[in-house]
Amino acid sequence: MEVSKYLEIAESFIVEYGIKVIGAIAIWIIGSWIIKRVNRGIAKVMTKQNYDESLQKFLLNLIGWGLKILLFLAILSQLGVETTSFAAILAAAGLAVGMALQGSLGNFAGGVLIMIFKPFKIGDLIEAQGEIGVVKEIEIFTTKLTGLSNKEIIIPNGALSNGNIINYTTEGTRRVDLVFGVSYDADIKQSKEVMINVLTSHPKVLKDPTPAVTVLELADSSVNFAVRPWCKTEDYWDVYFDITENTKLALDKAGIEIPYPHQVEIQKKG
Repeated sequence: MEVSKYLEIAESFIVEYGIKVIGAIAIWIIGSWIIKRVNRGIAKVMTKQNYDESLQKFLLNLIGWGLKILLFLAILSQLGVETTSFAAILAAAGLAVGMALQGSLGNFAGGVLIMIFKPFKIGDLIEAQGEIGVVKEIEIFTTKLTGLSNKEIIIPNGALSNGNIINYTTEGTRRVDLVFGVSYDADIKQSKEVMINVLTSHPKVLKDPTPAVTVLELADSSVNFAVRPWCKTEDYWDVYFDITENTKLALDKAGIEIPYPHQVEIQKKG
């Protein structure tokens, strides 16, 4: 009698829950197949649109986990588990985590915006948040730069995406802005000719755009010239230092007096 009673209970359990379990297994198999197909389709679209590789991986993971959570909820519902309260708990937990990680979420959103709009890429020389350096790595929460003195600079993506960004690499060329002063007794035309010869004789100074030498101002003790050579972005500092030295030597050789003290000014925004 006891055995038949247990068999009846098992039979009723199988009848009641067997179909639900089979349905849940079917939902899991079909849902997993659909998720894979969706991820593959999205990956193909991103590849065709030339999305950044880091962004592709992140978005695919995010979409994949989102779909898996929905699949998990569907399986629980098929098994008869009340998912309304479960979803409410999940939403409350998500809100609490979001409040705790508000700054991190802002950096995360900034990282996504940077990857989508691409104001710079790895290898670009940029100036942002008071720092200047070559982009070393673009991560989800931060961007790493290599500073001019080979120091690592880490900038949160939230602040980076919301601030001004100067990209020195995008155009491929830069103008070197220098100022040289000569004595009021010096011949202006001769001084200009000496400086122009220095620019045109330097191998890293571009011929197009044409380098320029113009009278900038009549200062208290000197006539100041604006010296404007153009060069490739990667040659900026070589041209800056070489032109500074070569101009001084050329003016001395020509007998053109340079008032003392004389400062060479760097116009960073040029």
